[in-house]
Amino acid sequence: MEVTEVGEEANRGDRLGFGRRCCSLGSSSPWLYRTAGIFPEQGTEEKKIGLYFGVAQQASKSQRSRCHGRAASKARPRGATAAAHGRPFLTHSRCPEFRALVVGPTMLVTAYLAFVGLLASCLGLELSRCRAKPPGRACSNPSFLRFQLDFYQVYFLALAADWLQAPYLYKLYQHYYFLEGQIAILYVCGLASTVLFGLVASSLVDWLGRKNSCVLFSLTYSLCCLTKLSQDYFVLLVGRALGGLSTALLFSAFEAWYIHEHVERHDFPAEWIPATFARAAFWNHVLAVVAGVTAEAVASWIGLGPVAPFVAAIPLLALAGALALRNWGENYDRQRAFSRTCAGGLRCLLSDRRVLLLGTIQALFESVIFIFVFLWTPVLDPHGAPLGIVFSSFMAASLLGSSLYRIATSKRYHLQPMHLLSLAVLIVVFSLFMLTFSTSPGQESPVESFIAFLLIELACGLYFPSMSFLRRKVIPETEQAGVLNWFRVPLHLLACLGLLVLHDSDRKTGTRNMFSICSAVMVMALLAVVGLFTVVRHDAELRVPSPTEEPYAPEL
Repeated sequence: MEVTEVGEEANRGDRLGFGRRCCSLGSSSPWLYRTAGIFPEQGTEEKKIGLYFGVAQQASKSQRSRCHGRAASKARPRGATAAAHGRPFLTHSRCPEFRALVVGPTMLVTAYLAFVGLLASCLGLELSRCRAKPPGRACSNPSFLRFQLDFYQVYFLALAADWLQAPYLYKLYQHYYFLEGQIAILYVCGLASTVLFGLVASSLVDWLGRKNSCVLFSLTYSLCCLTKLSQDYFVLLVGRALGGLSTALLFSAFEAWYIHEHVERHDFPAEWIPATFARAAFWNHVLAVVAGVTAEAVASWIGLGPVAPFVAAIPLLALAGALALRNWGENYDRQRAFSRTCAGGLRCLLSDRRVLLLGTIQALFESVIFIFVFLWTPVLDPHGAPLGIVFSSFMAASLLGSSLYRIATSKRYHLQPMHLLSLAVLIVVFSLFMLTFSTSPGQESPVESFIAFLLIELACGLYFPSMSFLRRKVIPETEQAGVLNWFRVPLHLLACLGLLVLHDSDRKTGTRNMFSICSAVMVMALLAVVGLFTVVRHDAELRVPSPTEEPYAPEL
């Protein structure tokens, strides 16, 4: 009797749903799947529980699994009697399947409790902040509100479609029986596509026009979602390339269109722009939380499985493109040579030590976050975690971190972004050390891993507004595009190298080893933070200018 995993010996055993395989004798005899009321004798396709027992009258002792046989004969002498009467029996607690029965419901309850608790905390903080904040001048301008609404309608639909796909991307590839190494290559293809298209996105948007680029985003991302319906590996690779192009357009075209319209066409004060993007950043988190719950619902109820969220995202993308075509005007900008942009960015990077250290921190920190995005599903999914709810919990933790950032930099506490950046890196270092122990083969602790992942997302909520503030203060506005291009190259290269290392490693130990490597990388980031703090500790330019809350641009 053998136990097969996803992608291994695919001709053995019967599929139990969600890509997992059960104990097999090379046949699908009814005795194999009799369980303690969990699985029926026939038709187990839709069950998520990963615990398989399997005993019956005609099963000889030699046919049982090693775990069942030894545990039943030594720890439970009555097991043979139970089997003789056709009744299932529980295995020994040291058996992995028995541990799955205990951990599965625990993980399910923990995910929902964490989601409710984090959501309640976020709502409490935001409500108290809204009551304390006086209404701004921009909020009372009807023309500005109409213009802002036209932008938000399209932008939020695009963001919602993007977030809706996130919880089940890894699960979809696993559902198609791809090995973890093959899935890693798909992720590497997506990252490489994001790097290549990100370098030329600004020039492409200026050449096509901002409105046309937003419509192009809707088309390419819809095609990317459609490729998820195919199980062909090459088609999925093409989909990842389209996803990289769409991501580059999402992060450049929408913001560029709004800024040009705000200043050039409507002649609104430039001081109102940060308020618009601060509100967009908040609702971006809210949309991510809602998208996780929605993805969980459609994946469970529609009947399409993990591909359902991708299908559900297509109408949102189509509506975003249609609204942009109807309500938005076109605008262009004077193109700057790509070589000149990169050359100016490189000069700024090498001439200012603050910029170099800031780029080092960003590359190290965000490359680890990319690897975390890849690893959280295979760590939690085998233990029965509801992926959509887990993702919503992550986004709620990130929203909580953003709220804590605004509170920490407010009049009452007046902490500086440099302090919060240091705290964020420390939290991630601690969380990764937790993960090196909680993902130890044979001694996995999914609840501890889930807590560590929540801490990482909380740290992201502190990190992104802090990094955004420091970049605006340190990097000249005219050189920001070129400098950010140079920041992205090592960032994505490190993430791709990490995924390639994981691709070549043993499945059982590779995850733990990768978290160990990420811990070392984050220690290096912590050293860079210390170096930056040493350089800028007396720099008044990098301090919050007033004891009021500083709006920040969104990090999406």
